[in-house]
Amino acid sequence: MAGFLLQAERVLRASPDGAERTRTGALRRLLVSMLIGGMLYGAVMGTFGGFGGDRLWQVAFSALKVPLLLLATCAVSLPSFFVLNSLFGVRSDFSEVFRALLAAQAGLTIVLAALAPYTALWYLSFSHYTSAILFNTLLFAIASVAAQWLLRRYYAPLIARNPRHRLLQRMWLVIYAFVGIQMGWILRPFVGSPDMPVQFFRDETWGNAYVIVARMVWELLASWQP
Repeated sequence: MAGFLLQAERVLRASPDGAERTRTGALRRLLVSMLIGGMLYGAVMGTFGGFGGDRLWQVAFSALKVPLLLLATCAVSLPSFFVLNSLFGVRSDFSEVFRALLAAQAGLTIVLAALAPYTALWYLSFSHYTSAILFNTLLFAIASVAAQWLLRRYYAPLIARNPRHRLLQRMWLVIYAFVGIQMGWILRPFVGSPDMPVQFFRDETWGNAYVIVARMVWELLASWQP
C-alpha cells in the first residue's frame, strides 16, 4: 500500500517519474496503480443493495470491470489516435504520448479511489437505484476532469516542442469520451440492481448509451416532482 501511495503522489503531482522518465518498470507501476485504484472504486461501486445472497459477486464483478472499462476504452481509442498523430507529423513523439495517456489514466483511477467513501455514503443515504447510477456517473465525470487536467500537465513538454499536440490532446478527449460512454454501457452493470440477478453482463448488451442516460435523468427528475 505504501508503494501505491507513493506512486499515486508521483502521478498526481505529474512528476517526471509519473510519465517523462517512465520505462518498462515505471509503465508497469502506472498500470498497477490503474488496476488498484479502479478495483478499489469498483468494489465500493458494487456494494449497492448490500451483501446478502449473491451480492458479493456484484462487488467482485464491479471491481474487475472498472479497470476493464478504462483499459478497453484506451485499447479502442489508441489506434485512431495513433493514425491522427501520424497524419499530424508527430509520430516520433507517440511513445511519450502513450506514457502521458497512461499516466492520466492512472490518475483517473486514483481520484476515483479517493472518491469511493462518498459513494459508500450515498448508498447509505439513498436507496434509489437510478440515483445511485447517476451519482457514480457524476463521480466518474469529476475524476475524468481531474485526469484531463493531469493530461494537460503531462502534455506540456510535447506542446512546447510542437504546438500540434495541443489540438491532438483535445481530439483525444473527444475520442476517449465518445468511446468510454458507450463502452460503459456495454460492460454494465457496474452498480447492479437489487431486483435483478447478479450478472457479469446484461442479457441485452448493446444499445445507445446516450439515449439511455438522457432517459434515466428524465425519469429521475419526474420522480422528484411533487
